[in-house]
Amino acid sequence: MPIETITGYQFKPADLRVSERIPGISAFLRTRNGADFVEATIRSHIEFYDEIVAVYNQCEDVTGEVLARLAQEFHPKLRVFHYTDRVQPLGSDGHANTPGDHPQSMVNYSNFALSQTRYQIVVKLDDDHLAIPSGVKTMCDAWRDGRADPGALHCFSGLNIARGDDGQLAIAGFDPVSGGGDIGYFRAAEDIHFYHDRRFEKFGRGGLKRVFAGYFYWHLKFLKAGGGFKNYELAENPQSRFARKQEKFNASDLLSLPEACKQLKPGTRERLSARLMDKLALKVDRDQAALATFPDVDLATALDRLSPGWRDVPGLGDN
Repeated sequence: MPIETITGYQFKPADLRVSERIPGISAFLRTRNGADFVEATIRSHIEFYDEIVAVYNQCEDVTGEVLARLAQEFHPKLRVFHYTDRVQPLGSDGHANTPGDHPQSMVNYSNFALSQTRYQIVVKLDDDHLAIPSGVKTMCDAWRDGRADPGALHCFSGLNIARGDDGQLAIAGFDPVSGGGDIGYFRAAEDIHFYHDRRFEKFGRGGLKRVFAGYFYWHLKFLKAGGGFKNYELAENPQSRFARKQEKFNASDLLSLPEACKQLKPGTRERLSARLMDKLALKVDRDQAALATFPDVDLATALDRLSPGWRDVPGLGDN
């Protein structure tokens, strides 16, 4: 299947073609220099979705070649696009000062990927999400048989895996969990898309309430080349908040899985405050669910139980 090249695109909400969408579930994925784990992400998720839309941009590695090969294997479920305009990195002055409908905006790039989905239910993947298949399947089954609430954004999370100097896998102590209400499954609508914020691309929920659906993936960002910070172009953007995040990551301790779950357990004050704040309530639900989801004695045991193929993923299981 040929890869479609896109240049100069500018998003309009009508591009979402809501009335033309068909029953089913689409995932969309944006990637830059994602060759480390994009194949594992696609392979671990594709059986659950009716399609995955993958859009790549400014890749200096073999991401394009990997996606082209996978598109041939998984056609027509995997559709690949090459977005050729330079996209200003999040955290940069370029992003802050670029309008959200400009071809160089991360907002526009994200909305392009969203606009290419064709099914009524949509979810965003990142190129470093290794699926927890049981969680993904449960969520997709709920949408397909009508049990999922169409008035909600069904948010999900993953644990941030890192590797210590001894080569062993652990949980990133400064930031154990990825996903705090910014990603989820939703029914497509014209007012649900990305908007410009000087700090990032803001996902507009269109009035959907947020509910925590579960832990559906392992987040492999910190196992990427450059610790997952390369795409922020920090040498050119030293003021970026991601430069500060990189410093925290480099200075932080790693946690065992039981230590991470214990650290995440909400305190009484946090649980009381959650009654008044929607986002905090989601975080409390997320953090309370960690121990129930990961009662295992160690991380490798949890990976074996929840994602049995993890040992075959290059860069993850080959330590």
